[in-house]
Amino acid sequence: MTTGSASPAPGSFLELRDLRIHFPTEDGLVKSVDGLSFKLDRGKTLGIVGESGSGKSVTSLGILGLHKGGRAKISGEIWLDGEELVGASQDHVRTLRGKKMAMIFQDPLSSMHPFYTVGKQIIEAYRIHHNVSKAVARKHAIDMLGRVGIPQPDRRVDSYPHEFSGGMRQRAMIAMALSCDPELLIADEPTTALDVTVQAQILDLMLDLQREFNSALIVITHDLGVVAELSDEILVMYGGKCIEYGTADDIFYRPEHPYTWGLLGSMPRLDREPTERLMPIKGTPPSLINVPSGCAFNPRCPYRERTGGKATTEVPQLLETEGGHLVRCHLPREERRAIWENEIKPMMEVQ
Repeated sequence: MTTGSASPAPGSFLELRDLRIHFPTEDGLVKSVDGLSFKLDRGKTLGIVGESGSGKSVTSLGILGLHKGGRAKISGEIWLDGEELVGASQDHVRTLRGKKMAMIFQDPLSSMHPFYTVGKQIIEAYRIHHNVSKAVARKHAIDMLGRVGIPQPDRRVDSYPHEFSGGMRQRAMIAMALSCDPELLIADEPTTALDVTVQAQILDLMLDLQREFNSALIVITHDLGVVAELSDEILVMYGGKCIEYGTADDIFYRPEHPYTWGLLGSMPRLDREPTERLMPIKGTPPSLINVPSGCAFNPRCPYRERTGGKATTEVPQLLETEGGHLVRCHLPREERRAIWENEIKPMMEVQ
C-alpha cells in the first residue's frame, strides 16, 4: 500500500494521485480503478460520468475509506486538506466521515436503516461529531429537514424512511449528509429514479447548499444533463481509467475522445425537433478482469483502424491538449478535431 511522502499541490483541497483499487476474486483481479488522478478545490464541482462498471462509485467509496478492512487492494494517494488517507488508519478516516467528507448514496431507501426514524438517523450522525444533547441534535435535525424542503419537518422528523416519497427520501439523505457541514460532498446518482421536476429541485438545492458552505462537490452520474447543470469540470471514466478531463465547455463543445462523442450522441436534445434516431455506443463495457489490450475502448471504437495498430497493442497515455484539457487517445489531435467538426458535430445537430 502506497502512502506517499509528497505534499499536495497548493490550493488543492482534494487530490487523487494514481489511485488504484483492485478486488481479488476467484475469476481474477478486478481492476475497478486503475491509475486515477484529479484535483478539486473548495467551492468547485467535479462531474464524473461513464457507463455502469466504469469505476465511478468505487472511486467515491475509496475516497471515504469504505473499502478499508475488506479485500480491496488500494494503492496510490488520496490527499484531503493536507492529510493522506490511503495510509491512514480506519479509525482516523472514520472520524473524518460526516464532518470532513460525506456522501449522498444512490438509493436512499436502502441506505437508510428501515427500523429507525429519519430524524433519529440524522441525530445520531450529528452527535457523533458534536458534543450536544439529544434535544439540541433533534432541533438541528428539524432545521436541516426544513432547509432541504421537507414539509412540516417537526412532524416528519419522526417518520420512517418508507413513509417518505422518493424525492423526500433523497432530500432527507441530503439533510443527513449535510448535517455536519462537510467540506467535501460526494453525490452518487443524486437524481436517480426522480421525476424531472423533483430532479431540478434537488439540483438547485445542492447548488444553494454548496454556495452556503463553500463545499467541494463531486457529482457521479450517467446523466450528462446533470453534470452540465452542476459541474465546473468533468471527468469521463471508462474501464477504470480517466479517458477525458476538462471544463464543462471542453467536454460539451470541444470533446476529443470517441467515447465522449458516443455519450453525447446518445443524449436526447430538448432544444430542437428530433429528425434522426439517437446514436448508441455499439457493444458493451469491458470486463474489468479481462480488460482489452491496448486502448480499453478499442473493441467499440469506430476509429481504431486509423491508429496504425496502436489501439490494440499500446495503452494510450492521458495527455494534455490545451488549457488543462486531457485526452487518452491514439488518434492525433488534428484528426480528432477534424472528426468532431466534420463528422460527429453535424450529425448531432440534426438529431
